[in-house]
Amino acid sequence: MTIDISIIIPALNEEQVLGKTLASLENKQNCEVIVVDGGSSDTTLALAQKTGCRIFSSPRGRGRQMNKGSAEARGEVLLFLHADTLLPKNFQGLILDATRQPAFVAGAFSLAIDSPKRSLAVIAWFANLRSRGLQLPYGDQALFINSSMFKAMGGFPELEIMEDFIFMQKIKKKGKVVILSECALTSARRWQNMGIIRTTLINQLIVCGHCIGLPSAILAGWYRRMRGMNKSARVK
Repeated sequence: MTIDISIIIPALNEEQVLGKTLASLENKQNCEVIVVDGGSSDTTLALAQKTGCRIFSSPRGRGRQMNKGSAEARGEVLLFLHADTLLPKNFQGLILDATRQPAFVAGAFSLAIDSPKRSLAVIAWFANLRSRGLQLPYGDQALFINSSMFKAMGGFPELEIMEDFIFMQKIKKKGKVVILSECALTSARRWQNMGIIRTTLINQLIVCGHCIGLPSAILAGWYRRMRGMNKSARVK
């Protein structure tokens, strides 16, 4: 079977959301689904095994896990999908059409947040404005790229935080980053857990810290403390 798209999902203790995401990807032609586990202690692996997707293990860290998945992938296009994000039903055709655009180097979907709250719709609107204006989508928008280009770029930086931001800063210098008008629907759990204002302020502080040159280890430490996470918790 020809594999056009390899869908790579980094996971760590995602039992609450992974099942729904994997179910939405079942029976997709010319696709493979790869789950890269970072050491889950819940039923994440059992959920992945039920769907028959390819499963690999990696040291914890989204960049490391996605790089591991890309190394095992067989598709011409790599799609990096968060465990709590759903793709539009016709994502395959949308992605393949985007990769044929002149000067294409990478792409992503527009962002939608799974909540009826108007404030979160506003946050998604600003995220989409940033993505198109700066060619700088984030990982929750389901980034995709040709496998050959991803390898040429050396993959994601294997850092504790900001791996998607740093990678997209590099890749957009090589050509066109296509932002599709169709949306990837991501969970509202981050904003629900900590509050909309606090979550937004933390995210912007981390971006500003990166832009002034603070090391990722320091930023990750800040992020954990501001979110009340212990050192072993996953940076999301």
